[in-house]
Amino acid sequence: MLKKEIWIIDDDGIYQIIAKKIIQRSELFSKISSFKNGQEAFDNLFAAIEKGASLPDIILLDINMPIMDGWEFMEEIIKLESRYLKDIAVYIVSSSIAVEDKNKSKTYFNILGYLSKPLTLNDLELIAHNH
Repeated sequence: MLKKEIWIIDDDGIYQIIAKKIIQRSELFSKISSFKNGQEAFDNLFAAIEKGASLPDIILLDINMPIMDGWEFMEEIIKLESRYLKDIAVYIVSSSIAVEDKNKSKTYFNILGYLSKPLTLNDLELIAHNH
């Protein structure tokens, strides 16, 4: 299986460390990048598109973050979709159990799932094998 690039977008530094360790343990991804908010991730995505650099295959996205939250990030990448030809699979990974958040995630065609924190190795294997 071709290893893929995965991005973690989450403002919780401890969670990022845990998620990276799980991702590394899975040995399913060739590159892991992490960002502390949607704006930082969006800026990196935009720069990668401009340079023709590699784009993530999968994004693990938190909802509640400062500067640019997960929903705002989704709105911004929708505006860029015509600029890249790659399908980027987005999974919400959140501690929110709000039904409204789960329902809202279903309104975005590229959000393929809603996972509760903490991410597990099993979650990651299912995500990787679906892409």
